Amino acid sequence: MPLAAARKSPPSPYAALGLRPVINFQGPVTTVGASKMLPEIQAVMAEAARDFAVLEEVKDAVGARIAKLCGTEAAVVTTGCAGAIALGTYACVAGSDSAKIRRLPDVTGMKSEVVIQKVHRNGYDHAVRSAGVRIIEVETAEQFANALTAKTAMIYFLGGQRGDWKIETPISLEAMLPVAKKAGVPVLIDAANMLPPWGSIPKLAATGIDLIALSGGKHIRGPQSSGVLAGRKDLIDAAWLNSSPHSDSNGRAMKVNKEEMIGLLHAIERYATLDFTAMDRECERQASFLMTACEKIGLQTAKAPFDRTRRVHRVLVSWDEAKRGHSAAQVVKELMDGEPRIAVLRNPNGQGLEFTFMMNDAGDEKLAAKRLKEIFA
Repeated sequence: MPLAAARKSPPSPYAALGLRPVINFQGPVTTVGASKMLPEIQAVMAEAARDFAVLEEVKDAVGARIAKLCGTEAAVVTTGCAGAIALGTYACVAGSDSAKIRRLPDVTGMKSEVVIQKVHRNGYDHAVRSAGVRIIEVETAEQFANALTAKTAMIYFLGGQRGDWKIETPISLEAMLPVAKKAGVPVLIDAANMLPPWGSIPKLAATGIDLIALSGGKHIRGPQSSGVLAGRKDLIDAAWLNSSPHSDSNGRAMKVNKEEMIGLLHAIERYATLDFTAMDRECERQASFLMTACEKIGLQTAKAPFDRTRRVHRVLVSWDEAKRGHSAAQVVKELMDGEPRIAVLRNPNGQGLEFTFMMNDAGDEKLAAKRLKEIFA
């Protein structure tokens, strides 16, 4: 036997640290890695790391190609969607004025208010507040129109809310944009929850919205810490001046390297050509398999409502906890402690568990069914 064949494969980097990977049924959440970056994206990033390059030239070339796919004037790679939201806000507040950029988050003498519908408030709007601005909450169209003053720097709109949140948006994007345009106030949409499919993004751009913020490390399966800010060229140029590598900017800590820029470009170019109908069919097949398997062992199943702007298959699994002797919290722990480790969430709106089918490998659904059968046997 050749010596090379006799050698053992090196342990995975997780095994070397005494860690075990997980099978992810939580969906594209950061706490379990959001998504698995594709091998071809890993390869192109490794190639990009072999050489030095002028970062601004890479930014311009990558941004131009991403913008074409988005249908916008310009685009820049950011540190996730939250980074895009932060830089978009800085651009709207400080613009390209170097003195104002240096002063952020001190907004004295600048436009210092951002208007947000109350139902759109969420933890990620901390990225907006990092500019030092004051949030103005509105609940009606009349309040919205009256809130737009000489102090208003930007309007933040949360796109793609979950259908099972039962949240109605009082002022639609279509109704908001003409009012904002008339007042001369830019609108930024957090579109992280609007993928798949890719077609949602060019449709957004066609509305004339000023800025679109996206995550690159979730369903796009690019570098996990990457994102995109796309939109008006003047605002994208200002966002760049408010970010790394500009040392005297509020966004200096939000560094994006050349490898991440290259990797995300290739991931988006691939993503824009995918057959999302076929992907949806596979997710539906996996979800149906788990539902059938659960019902065979006496568990109740149902489908969660689809999101407002996309189809994500989420299976709700429940049971009589008193009779079966297992709480949802116990089952979540047993799934994570077992072999293989399976990450799943408790049903956010009731009893039991919620399994999200999104980017799962074929066969993951069988492993989940097997583990549930073992637990409830």
